[in-house]
Amino acid sequence: MKNVVVVGSQWGDEGKGKIVDWLSSEADVVIRFQGGHNAGHTLVIDGITYKLRLLPSGIVRKNKISVIGNGVVVDPWAFLEEIKEIKSKGVEISEKNLILSEAANLILPFHREMDEIREDTAGKAKIGTTRRGIGPAYEDKVGRRSIRVMDLISEENLNHRLETVLMHHNAIRKGLGKEIFQKDQLKKELLEIAPEILKYSQPVWKKIDEFKQQKKKILFEGAQGILLDVDHGTYPFVTSSNTVASSAATGSGCGPNSINYVLGITKAYTTRVGEGPFPTELTDSIGEQLGQKGKEFGTVTSRKRRCGWFDGVLVRQTIKISGIDGIALTKLDVLDELDEIKICIAYKLDGKKIDYLPAAVDDQLKVIPIYKTFKGWKSSTKGIKNFNDLPINAKNYVSELAKFIETKISSISTSPERNDTILIEDPFNN
Repeated sequence: MKNVVVVGSQWGDEGKGKIVDWLSSEADVVIRFQGGHNAGHTLVIDGITYKLRLLPSGIVRKNKISVIGNGVVVDPWAFLEEIKEIKSKGVEISEKNLILSEAANLILPFHREMDEIREDTAGKAKIGTTRRGIGPAYEDKVGRRSIRVMDLISEENLNHRLETVLMHHNAIRKGLGKEIFQKDQLKKELLEIAPEILKYSQPVWKKIDEFKQQKKKILFEGAQGILLDVDHGTYPFVTSSNTVASSAATGSGCGPNSINYVLGITKAYTTRVGEGPFPTELTDSIGEQLGQKGKEFGTVTSRKRRCGWFDGVLVRQTIKISGIDGIALTKLDVLDELDEIKICIAYKLDGKKIDYLPAAVDDQLKVIPIYKTFKGWKSSTKGIKNFNDLPINAKNYVSELAKFIETKISSISTSPERNDTILIEDPFNN
C-alpha cells in the first residue's frame, strides 16, 4: 500500500483530471496541496460532467474524504459556490467528507482587483494570470499579513487582521490612483459566510496522521505543472506556488516519508497557456491541428492553449527535479493523423548544444530545439487498452520517449474516457 502524489510534468493541462479520477477511485483520501481556483479538472462520471477548481477530485465519489491543505489559497465565495454547484449534480458534501485546513489563506476581493490591475498595466511584461487573485494572496501569505480560515472565528481578530492587510494594499492602491478598500463592508461579508466556511475547518496535519495510522491510501493531488513552479519553472512566467511533488508534504502537513510514489502526468505533445518561453511551440497548421483535436481550451478560463512538439529535454528535467517514479502518458490519440512526429532531444543556445533549459528567461526565449523525427502511425489508437495492440510506429514513439526521459511509463491514455487506458503499473500497489 502506497501514498501517491500526482503532479503535471509540463506547464499544466496534461490531462490530470482523468488520471486523478481513476486513482481517486482507489484512494481513501484525496488532498489538494497547492494552488487555488485558477486550475481546473474536468471529470466525466456516468455521463455527468464535473468541473472542479478548488475541490479535490475525490469529492464526486462516495466514501472518499477530500481535503484542502494549508498550501492552497482559498477564495471563500468561490469555495461555497463550487460546493453548491457540485451538490446540484447529486453529490453529497458535508464536513464528514470535506475538510478545509484551518491554516489555509484566503483570497479576498482586493487580491482579485490587484491581479487585474497588474495584468492590465504590465503591457508586454504581463504574466498571463487567470486574474483570480492567486498571486497577490500568496504574496500576503509570505508577507505575514494574510487572513487565514482560522481568523474567521473571532470578529475582533478578523478586524485586526483586516487592518493589517489593508494598510499594505491601500497604500499601493493610492499610489496607483485607485480607490482605497473599505474594511467594514468586507468584514461584514466575511462574518456572514464564516459559519459555512468554518464547519469544514480542521487541523489537516492531525487528520493526515490519523489517516496514516488507519492505513488509508492517500492521493496528493497537484494543480498546474512543474514548469509553472515558482522556483523551478520558467520564471517569471510561473504561478505563485510550488508545484513540485515535495510541496505535497509542506502544503498538507506531513513528512516527505509519507510520499511513496510520484506520478507525473505527461502529455504526448506540449501545451502552454499564457505568456512565457515555449521552445517547441508550433504556430503552423500542425499546431492548430493539435489544438483542435486535443480540445486545447482551459477548464477554468476557456483560453486557447499554445501547442507544440513533445519537449523531452524539459520533461526529463522536471522528472529529476520532482523525483517522478513513473509517468502517465496522455492524449496519445491526438497524434494519430500526423505523417511524422517530433521529440525535442536538445537545444542550441548561441551556437552551442545544451541538454537542459537554462534558468535565465532571456536564454529560454533564445533556445532553438533540436528534434528527432519519428514516422506517424496514421491509424486510430483511440480506446486501445493493451500496449501490444498499438500500431508499431506508436509503440516505437512511446518506447523512445520513455528511453529519452529516463523514466518508466505507468499508463497510456488513448481517449478522454476513463476506461480507455493502457495500465502498465498501478502506483498504489506497485
